[in-house]
Amino acid sequence: MAKTVLIVDDSESIREVVNFTLQNEGYDVLVGVDGQDALQYLDGRPIDIIITDLHMPNMDGLELIRKVREMDNYKHIPILFLTTESQAAKKMEAKQAGATGWIIKPFVPAKLLSAISRVLR
Repeated sequence: MAKTVLIVDDSESIREVVNFTLQNEGYDVLVGVDGQDALQYLDGRPIDIIITDLHMPNMDGLELIRKVREMDNYKHIPILFLTTESQAAKKMEAKQAGATGWIIKPFVPAKLLSAISRVLR
C-alpha cells in the first residue's frame, strides 16, 4: 500500500516538483498551500509523513508543526522541513517545535527521497 505524504508549501513550483517526484516513486500526495490549508487533511485519515515549508502566509511551518504535535492521531508522524533557511537557530527552533529533519531548497529530488525513506523506516 502506498505511503501518503502531505506537502505544504506556498510556492506552486515547489509543490509541483515535490508532488511529481513523490508520485513517480509511488507515494500518494496531498497538497496544502499553507499551514492553515494543510489542517483540512489532518482529519483522522492516514498520513505517513508531512513535508512543510517554513515561511508561508496564514500559518507558517513552525506553527503547523506545533499544531500537528498536539493532535493524537499525528503527534508521532515524521515532519520534514523543506526551506531556504539554513541558520542553526532556525533549525533548533524547528527541532524544538517537533520537526524530524531539514532539507534545504533548492533540493535534489534524490536527497528528498533519501530523507523520506530514512524517516519512514
